[in-house]
Amino acid sequence: MSVTINVGAAYQARLDARGGILTGPTANLAPGHVQANLAILPEELAHDFLRFCQRNPKPCPLIAVSETGDPSLPELGRDIDIRTDVPRYRVWRNGELVSEPVDIRDLWNEKLVAFLIGCSFSFEEAMLADGLPVRHIEQGCNVPMYRTNVPTVATGPFSGPLVVSMRPLKAADAIRAVQVTSRFPSVHGAPVHLGDPSLIGIADINNPDYGDPVEIREGEIPVFWACGVTPQSVIANIQPEFCITHAPGHMLVTDLLNSSISVI
Repeated sequence: MSVTINVGAAYQARLDARGGILTGPTANLAPGHVQANLAILPEELAHDFLRFCQRNPKPCPLIAVSETGDPSLPELGRDIDIRTDVPRYRVWRNGELVSEPVDIRDLWNEKLVAFLIGCSFSFEEAMLADGLPVRHIEQGCNVPMYRTNVPTVATGPFSGPLVVSMRPLKAADAIRAVQVTSRFPSVHGAPVHLGDPSLIGIADINNPDYGDPVEIREGEIPVFWACGVTPQSVIANIQPEFCITHAPGHMLVTDLLNSSISVI
Protein backbone atom coordinates (compact mmCIF):
# COMPACT_ATOMS: atom_id res chain seq x y z
CA MET A 1 0.00 0.00 0.00
CA SER A 2 1.49 3.34 -1.04
CA VAL A 3 0.77 6.38 1.11
CA THR A 4 0.74 10.08 0.42
CA ILE A 5 2.14 12.62 2.86
CA ASN A 6 0.79 16.14 3.02
CA VAL A 7 1.35 18.83 5.64
CA GLY A 8 -0.62 21.89 6.62
CA ALA A 9 -3.95 21.54 8.40
CA ALA A 10 -2.96 18.26 10.03
CA TYR A 11 0.31 19.68 11.34
CA GLN A 12 -1.54 22.71 12.68
CA ALA A 13 -4.02 20.43 14.44
CA ARG A 14 -1.13 18.66 16.19
CA LEU A 15 0.45 21.97 17.14
CA ASP A 16 -2.89 23.11 18.56
CA ALA A 17 -3.15 19.90 20.60
CA ARG A 18 0.44 20.32 21.76
CA GLY A 19 -0.27 23.87 22.84
CA GLY A 20 -3.49 23.01 24.68
CA ILE A 21 -5.66 24.90 22.18
CA LEU A 22 -7.28 21.76 20.77
CA THR A 23 -8.72 19.57 23.55
CA GLY A 24 -11.95 18.28 21.97
CA PRO A 25 -13.02 15.62 19.45
CA THR A 26 -11.37 15.67 16.03
CA ALA A 27 -14.20 14.52 13.72
CA ASN A 28 -14.04 16.45 10.41
CA LEU A 29 -10.85 18.21 11.52
CA ALA A 30 -8.21 18.60 8.79
CA PRO A 31 -10.45 16.97 6.14
CA GLY A 32 -8.64 14.52 3.92
CA HIS A 33 -6.18 13.38 6.57
CA VAL A 34 -5.94 10.00 8.26
CA GLN A 35 -6.70 10.08 11.97
CA ALA A 36 -5.57 7.42 14.42
CA ASN A 37 -6.64 5.80 17.68
CA LEU A 38 -3.90 5.30 20.25
CA ALA A 39 -2.84 2.61 22.70
CA ILE A 40 0.41 2.92 24.66
CA LEU A 41 1.57 -0.18 26.52
CA PRO A 42 4.62 -1.36 28.46
CA GLU A 43 7.14 -3.24 26.34
CA GLU A 44 6.38 -6.56 28.05
CA LEU A 45 2.80 -6.42 26.70
CA ALA A 46 3.64 -5.04 23.26
CA HIS A 47 4.21 -8.32 21.43
CA ASP A 48 0.93 -9.83 22.61
CA PHE A 49 -0.95 -6.65 21.74
CA LEU A 50 0.59 -6.63 18.27
CA ARG A 51 -0.69 -10.18 17.76
CA PHE A 52 -4.08 -9.16 19.17
CA CYS A 53 -4.34 -6.43 16.53
CA GLN A 54 -3.29 -8.84 13.79
CA ARG A 55 -6.01 -11.29 14.84
CA ASN A 56 -8.64 -8.54 15.15
CA PRO A 57 -8.05 -6.40 12.05
CA LYS A 58 -11.59 -4.96 11.86
CA PRO A 59 -11.49 -3.09 15.20
CA CYS A 60 -7.69 -2.79 15.38
CA PRO A 61 -6.23 -2.06 11.92
CA LEU A 62 -2.66 -1.06 12.74
CA ILE A 63 -1.19 1.85 10.80
CA ALA A 64 2.00 2.34 12.84
CA VAL A 65 3.95 1.10 15.86
CA SER A 66 6.60 3.20 17.58
CA GLU A 67 10.06 2.06 18.55
CA THR A 68 10.25 1.25 22.26
CA GLY A 69 10.67 4.47 24.23
CA ASP A 70 10.54 6.69 21.13
CA PRO A 71 7.57 9.14 21.07
CA SER A 72 8.15 10.15 17.44
CA LEU A 73 6.35 8.55 14.49
CA PRO A 74 8.00 10.04 11.40
CA GLU A 75 6.15 7.67 9.05
CA LEU A 76 2.89 9.36 10.05
CA GLY A 77 3.94 12.97 9.76
CA ARG A 78 6.15 15.91 10.46
CA ASP A 79 7.52 16.37 13.98
CA ILE A 80 4.97 14.07 15.67
CA ASP A 81 5.31 13.70 19.43
CA ILE A 82 2.83 11.13 20.69
CA ARG A 83 3.16 12.54 24.24
CA THR A 84 1.59 15.88 23.32
CA ASP A 85 -0.12 15.73 19.92
CA VAL A 86 -3.37 13.97 20.88
CA PRO A 87 -6.04 16.41 22.16
CA ARG A 88 -6.85 14.31 25.23
CA TYR A 89 -5.50 11.07 26.69
CA ARG A 90 -6.76 8.46 29.12
CA VAL A 91 -4.48 7.00 31.79
CA TRP A 92 -5.36 3.52 33.09
CA ARG A 93 -4.04 1.76 36.19
CA ASN A 94 -5.11 -1.81 36.91
CA GLY A 95 -7.94 -1.43 34.40
CA GLU A 96 -9.34 1.71 36.05
CA LEU A 97 -9.46 5.09 34.32
CA VAL A 98 -7.57 7.46 36.64
CA SER A 99 -7.13 10.66 34.62
CA GLU A 100 -7.69 12.35 31.26
CA PRO A 101 -4.72 14.68 30.72
CA VAL A 102 -3.91 16.71 27.62
CA ASP A 103 -0.16 15.96 27.90
CA ILE A 104 1.61 12.75 29.00
CA ARG A 105 5.25 13.82 28.97
CA ASP A 106 5.50 13.25 32.72
CA LEU A 107 4.18 9.68 32.28
CA TRP A 108 6.29 8.62 29.31
CA ASN A 109 9.22 6.29 29.88
CA GLU A 110 11.78 4.36 27.86
CA LYS A 111 9.84 1.08 28.13
CA LEU A 112 6.61 2.23 26.42
CA VAL A 113 5.42 1.34 22.92
CA ALA A 114 2.76 3.34 21.04
CA PHE A 115 0.29 1.62 18.70
CA LEU A 116 -1.64 3.73 16.18
CA ILE A 117 -4.88 2.21 14.92
CA GLY A 118 -6.98 3.31 11.95
CA CYS A 119 -10.03 5.48 12.66
CA SER A 120 -13.46 5.57 11.01
CA PHE A 121 -13.23 9.36 10.78
CA SER A 122 -11.17 8.66 7.63
CA PHE A 123 -13.96 6.95 5.70
CA GLU A 124 -16.42 9.66 6.72
CA GLU A 125 -14.81 11.93 4.14
CA ALA A 126 -15.79 9.44 1.44
CA MET A 127 -19.31 9.15 2.86
CA LEU A 128 -19.77 12.91 2.80
CA ALA A 129 -18.36 13.13 -0.73
CA ASP A 130 -20.96 10.56 -1.78
CA GLY A 131 -23.78 12.61 -0.27
CA LEU A 132 -24.28 10.32 2.73
CA PRO A 133 -25.15 12.03 6.03
CA VAL A 134 -22.86 11.74 9.06
CA ARG A 135 -25.07 12.69 11.96
CA HIS A 136 -22.47 13.48 14.65
CA ILE A 137 -20.80 15.92 12.26
CA GLU A 138 -24.18 17.50 11.51
CA GLN A 139 -24.89 17.84 15.23
CA GLY A 140 -21.36 18.97 16.14
CA CYS A 141 -20.77 16.23 18.71
CA ASN A 142 -18.71 13.10 19.24
CA VAL A 143 -19.62 9.85 17.47
CA PRO A 144 -21.62 7.39 19.63
CA MET A 145 -19.73 4.20 20.52
CA TYR A 146 -20.97 1.07 22.27
CA ARG A 147 -19.57 -2.06 23.91
CA THR A 148 -21.17 -5.14 22.37
CA ASN A 149 -21.55 -8.79 23.29
CA VAL A 150 -19.38 -9.76 20.32
CA PRO A 151 -16.08 -11.21 21.56
CA THR A 152 -12.73 -10.32 20.05
CA VAL A 153 -10.22 -13.07 19.25
CA ALA A 154 -8.30 -13.56 22.51
CA THR A 155 -4.53 -13.33 22.24
CA GLY A 156 -2.22 -13.85 25.21
CA PRO A 157 -3.69 -11.80 28.04
CA PHE A 158 -5.80 -9.66 25.68
CA SER A 159 -9.51 -10.41 25.37
CA GLY A 160 -12.77 -8.53 25.66
CA PRO A 161 -15.80 -7.27 23.78
CA LEU A 162 -15.87 -5.52 20.42
CA VAL A 163 -16.68 -1.79 20.50
CA VAL A 164 -18.64 -0.30 17.59
CA SER A 165 -19.34 3.22 16.36
CA MET A 166 -22.80 4.08 15.00
CA ARG A 167 -24.16 6.29 12.25
CA PRO A 168 -27.92 6.33 11.51
CA LEU A 169 -28.88 6.01 7.85
CA LYS A 170 -31.88 5.28 5.67
CA ALA A 171 -31.83 1.74 4.27
CA ALA A 172 -30.75 2.79 0.76
CA ASP A 173 -28.02 5.00 2.22
CA ALA A 174 -26.88 2.15 4.45
CA ILE A 175 -26.38 -0.06 1.40
CA ARG A 176 -24.36 2.68 -0.26
CA ALA A 177 -22.34 3.19 2.95
CA VAL A 178 -21.36 -0.50 2.88
CA GLN A 179 -20.05 -0.02 -0.65
CA VAL A 180 -18.20 3.20 0.17
CA THR A 181 -16.57 2.14 3.45
CA SER A 182 -15.54 -1.31 2.22
CA ARG A 183 -12.88 0.51 0.18
CA PHE A 184 -11.13 1.45 3.46
CA PRO A 185 -10.12 -1.79 5.22
CA SER A 186 -7.24 -0.06 7.01
CA VAL A 187 -9.75 2.17 8.83
CA HIS A 188 -12.32 -0.51 9.78
CA GLY A 189 -13.88 -1.07 6.36
CA ALA A 190 -17.52 -2.09 5.94
CA PRO A 191 -20.04 -2.17 8.81
CA VAL A 192 -20.22 -5.18 11.10
CA HIS A 193 -23.96 -4.86 11.86
CA LEU A 194 -27.05 -3.06 10.58
CA GLY A 195 -30.35 -2.66 12.38
CA ASP A 196 -31.50 -4.06 15.73
CA PRO A 197 -28.85 -3.06 18.31
CA SER A 198 -30.04 -5.68 20.80
CA LEU A 199 -28.70 -8.41 18.54
CA ILE A 200 -25.16 -7.29 19.40
CA GLY A 201 -25.87 -6.63 23.06
CA ILE A 202 -26.70 -2.91 23.00
CA ALA A 203 -29.56 -2.32 25.44
CA ASP A 204 -30.09 1.42 24.92
CA ILE A 205 -29.08 3.06 21.65
CA ASN A 206 -29.57 6.49 23.26
CA ASN A 207 -27.03 5.77 25.98
CA PRO A 208 -23.64 5.12 24.33
CA ASP A 209 -20.73 3.81 26.40
CA TYR A 210 -18.43 6.38 24.77
CA GLY A 211 -19.08 9.60 22.86
CA ASP A 212 -22.47 11.30 22.53
CA PRO A 213 -25.96 10.15 21.54
CA VAL A 214 -27.21 11.32 18.15
CA GLU A 215 -30.67 11.67 16.66
CA ILE A 216 -32.08 8.67 14.81
CA ARG A 217 -34.81 9.96 12.52
CA GLU A 218 -37.92 8.23 11.22
CA GLY A 219 -37.05 5.77 8.48
CA GLU A 220 -33.42 5.41 9.59
CA ILE A 221 -31.63 2.37 10.96
CA PRO A 222 -28.48 2.32 13.10
CA VAL A 223 -25.40 1.18 11.20
CA PHE A 224 -22.45 -0.09 13.23
CA TRP A 225 -18.76 -0.19 12.35
CA ALA A 226 -15.94 -1.87 14.30
CA CYS A 227 -14.22 0.80 16.39
CA GLY A 228 -10.66 1.53 17.47
CA VAL A 229 -11.89 2.15 21.02
CA THR A 230 -12.07 -1.66 21.34
CA PRO A 231 -8.65 -1.75 23.10
CA GLN A 232 -10.16 0.34 25.90
CA SER A 233 -12.83 -2.29 26.56
CA VAL A 234 -10.08 -4.92 26.52
CA ILE A 235 -8.00 -2.87 28.98
CA ALA A 236 -10.95 -2.64 31.33
CA ASN A 237 -11.34 -6.41 31.01
CA ILE A 238 -7.73 -7.55 31.54
CA GLN A 239 -6.69 -4.73 33.93
CA PRO A 240 -3.00 -4.17 33.08
CA GLU A 241 -0.98 -2.35 35.71
CA PHE A 242 -0.47 0.71 33.49
CA CYS A 243 -1.34 1.91 30.00
CA ILE A 244 -2.43 5.03 28.13
CA THR A 245 -5.00 5.51 25.35
CA HIS A 246 -6.61 8.43 23.56
CA ALA A 247 -9.91 9.73 24.90
CA PRO A 248 -12.62 8.39 22.56
CA GLY A 249 -13.07 10.70 19.57
CA HIS A 250 -9.85 12.60 20.33
CA MET A 251 -7.47 11.31 17.66
CA LEU A 252 -3.97 11.86 16.42
CA VAL A 253 -4.32 13.75 13.13
CA THR A 254 -1.61 12.48 10.78
CA ASP A 255 -0.13 13.88 7.58
CA LEU A 256 -1.23 10.79 5.63
CA LEU A 257 -4.05 11.35 3.16
CA ASN A 258 -7.26 9.30 3.21
CA SER A 259 -6.99 8.91 -0.56
CA SER A 260 -3.78 6.95 -0.11
CA ILE A 261 -5.34 4.25 2.10
CA SER A 262 -8.34 3.51 -0.14
CA VAL A 263 -8.30 0.26 -2.14
CA ILE A 264 -10.22 1.66 -5.11
